[in-house]
Amino acid sequence: MKKLFLTIVYSLSVFLLFAQNLNTQKLNELIETLAANNKFMCSVAISENGKIIYSNAFGYSDVENKIKPDINTKYRIGSISKTFTAVLILQAVEENKLQLNEKLEKFYPTIKNADKITIEQLLRHRTGIFSFTEDPDYLKWCVEKKTEKELIDLISKSESVFPPDSTYRYSNSNYVLLSFILEKIYKEPYSKLLQEKICKPAGLTNTNYGGVIKIENNEAYSYNYNGAWAKNIETDMSIPQGAGGIISTPTDLTKFIEALFDGKLISEESLEKMTALKDNYGFGIQPMPFYERRALGHNGAIDGFTSSVAYFSDDKIAFSYTSNGTNYNNNNIAIWVLSSIFGKPFEIPEFKTFEVTAEDLDKYLGVYSSKQIPLKITVTKNNNVLLIQATGQQQLAMEAIDENKFSFDRAGVVLTFNPDEESMVLKQGGEFLFTKEKTNVE
Repeated sequence: MKKLFLTIVYSLSVFLLFAQNLNTQKLNELIETLAANNKFMCSVAISENGKIIYSNAFGYSDVENKIKPDINTKYRIGSISKTFTAVLILQAVEENKLQLNEKLEKFYPTIKNADKITIEQLLRHRTGIFSFTEDPDYLKWCVEKKTEKELIDLISKSESVFPPDSTYRYSNSNYVLLSFILEKIYKEPYSKLLQEKICKPAGLTNTNYGGVIKIENNEAYSYNYNGAWAKNIETDMSIPQGAGGIISTPTDLTKFIEALFDGKLISEESLEKMTALKDNYGFGIQPMPFYERRALGHNGAIDGFTSSVAYFSDDKIAFSYTSNGTNYNNNNIAIWVLSSIFGKPFEIPEFKTFEVTAEDLDKYLGVYSSKQIPLKITVTKNNNVLLIQATGQQQLAMEAIDENKFSFDRAGVVLTFNPDEESMVLKQGGEFLFTKEKTNVE
């Protein structure tokens, strides 16, 4: 639900071998190394032919009280919830309670272009409806309870971003609307529909609609890393609905996606519709390339939680992780985990640290601009931590890794400063030279 620095592309590009080659020892060593270096706190599960062949949990579910997670610890899964919602919609279509070509105006006529927007366009993010999570003030009010009326009013007041079905643009508003439509046609709360129509048939024992996080219920808090793990905000769960409100475990997520592709939740015809991609998106599902192989699944992010579930139908292999603290590039982590699953060689990363004082950072402070890209970067500090903020983006805490060199591993950003020339080089998908405009920024 949030933007990271520049663009993070999720792509799994590893040659797929055989799951029998799973190197459990090396996989444990990998994630233990990440956790020990404050890079990743997570739970992971891998299944083959419907049988869990690996599951483990790392880090803390409650950092302050040093409470460790186990394989049944529940995490907010963010937008993976959309896959569940899409299944519920297709079940409603199979029960003749809804039609894919039905217009939104039947349910919410106040929304712009409601007379043109269909249920299928909502599923495919082809509506032009503005995503309210992109509201500049979203992080200020997302911790407050919102009623259905308040959310509908928020969505209705926004102008259309593009004509319906003219293109694809991801919008959380689409799946919030689908959630409310489900409640209207079934006259039941989304949480009950989730339990009765998905969790029970698929045997999911640790999946439900979330609420206030309760550590005593074996639920994890989420964290950001800025020199130390700091507890993130908690989005009020009246807001994300079926766009991002479910909590689960990796084991349950692998069971869910296996049940989906095994025909236990929707018909083969419905599954074909769900997985037919348009602009690289189906009904709450997306491709995850893996060399010449392809998985289908979804990623998720809400507050400090990130997650992913993927299913390789040709190989009957499912993989999922849920994380409550990420200080590294999740794409790299996924590649390493999948390399471990399928016998692809990989190196466990070594993390170097370089000690700096607050005074050491003074020579880097300032506003930098580049002739190569239309982006300004403001460099400040907080004690002995270097902070950067690009135009219109969130502030990032950089980690010193060498003299004049800093990184933000989560987005693969590396900055190398040349204080004598008052310049720096940004590396992320290329190299970009920046020069200092102003000095003495505190």
